[in-house]
This record gives sequence, structure tokens and C-alpha cells, in this order.
Amino acid sequence: MLSVNLGPLSLPAGYVLLLLAFIVALIVGLLVGRRDDRPIAGTIADIFLVAMISARIGFVLMYFEHYQDDLWGIIDIRDGGFDVLSGVTGAFVLSVYLLWRRPANRRALGFAVASGFMTWGAITATVSLIETQANKVPDELFANLDGASTTLGQISPDKPMVVNLWASWCPPCIREMPALAAAQKQHPDIAFIFVNQGEDAETIRQFMAHTDLELNNTLTDTAGNLGRITGSHGLPTTLFYDANGRQVDAHMGELSKATLARSLSHFSSD
Repeated sequence: MLSVNLGPLSLPAGYVLLLLAFIVALIVGLLVGRRDDRPIAGTIADIFLVAMISARIGFVLMYFEHYQDDLWGIIDIRDGGFDVLSGVTGAFVLSVYLLWRRPANRRALGFAVASGFMTWGAITATVSLIETQANKVPDELFANLDGASTTLGQISPDKPMVVNLWASWCPPCIREMPALAAAQKQHPDIAFIFVNQGEDAETIRQFMAHTDLELNNTLTDTAGNLGRITGSHGLPTTLFYDANGRQVDAHMGELSKATLARSLSHFSSD
């Protein structure tokens, strides 16, 4: 489950789980706070905001080299660059401080924070376990631009694999392509595969003719089967498989150089 549909929107599952944890913490805080006559909704929102800012700062510091030529990218959170440990640390530190400074709020705030952390941790761990056990390289047949049929595994046997789901009408897909094209040249030991969703070969050829990008292993998936198989309801989506065909990471949304580097780091031990 890479994404969740909310009406016309398709959101990464990780964001939805985080939002769910925040809602649970807010509800618990409101219920306990009402009993103690201690409103803490604003305090919970502050903790959530600090967690997000800390997670972003931690990620940028870890991958700052990839932002040096694009400093505005530091505040462009569309790339999904957040470090979980930094976010949890920020939220924990602020929570401890508030519990110490505001003893009257300790009961309501303690229950709220604990509920939020437990909800996020339990659901995230369960989803990760299911995905780790179930996600393998799909055996679906696709076609290259010459019409020949192939599977993902046939393109890169015994090699790590990066599979990008994209379309020419998708602006985030186009914006992330230079980073993927550069990584394809820098990592010849990793197979990069670009599976177009819903468009025919001629449309793809016309699009490629108007760009300066060189993308190897471009496939067509006119029925959009790969998106359904992998549980991704939005574009772009990028899947990362190790040399044994196991999915080790997935990213829904636009990749930056930094977020791509983070995902590629999963292959460092292969």
C-alpha cells in the first residue's frame, strides 16, 4: 500500500498514517483535557509542527550535499525528504519539556502523546512487515518501445532495480527525470526502468524527442497494471528492489537528488 485515495487526492500512505496518529492524539487529548478542564489541542498541534520541522532539518543535514546547488530545494517539501528519527526526537524533547513546565497538563498531554506515538508506531510496523513479506518484483508482461514483450526481472537479472512509474502529462514526473537520468549514468550496477502508465509507444517517442534526457529501459504499460499491482494510485511512484527481487523502499511523489540518494543507500550493503 503505497498510497491512499481520499476523494480525488492520492496521498502517500506514510503521510496518511502520520495524520491518523495526530488525529488520535488530538481526540485523546480533547477527551482527557475536557475531564481535567485543561484544553491542550494547541499544544498537540505545536508538537506535531515541531516534529515535522525537526524531521525536515535532520534530513537536509544528512543530505546537504545534494541541496548545495539548489538551496531553495531545502524548503521544497514536495520531495518527501523527512528523517523519522529526527522528527521523533524533536517531538519527544518538546513533549518532555512541556510536561515538565506545565504540570497541570501532564495527565492530558501524557495520554495524548502516548496515544499518538503508539498509533503511529503500531500501524507503521504492521504495514512495513506486510510489505516486506509480500512485495516482490511483479511478473507482469510489459512492452518496450519496439513492441517486444518483457518482464522487469528479465531486464536486470541479479541486479538491484529502480522502477519508475511515470507519464508525460505528469509535471512532477518530468521534474524528477533529470535526477533519475543522472543516477542511471552514475550507477551502472543498478538497473533503472521507466514504466510509462497509460500511454502508447508513439506518445512516449514524441515526448522523448522533445527532451534531452537519455532514459534506458523505457517500457509501456497502457493499462496501468503496475500501479494497481503495487498499490500506487498516483504518479510519480518509484520502487526499489534489491538483487534478490525484494522491495526495499518505495517513494510516491517527486524525487529530489537527496531523496533519491537516500533510497539508493538501501543498495549499499548488496
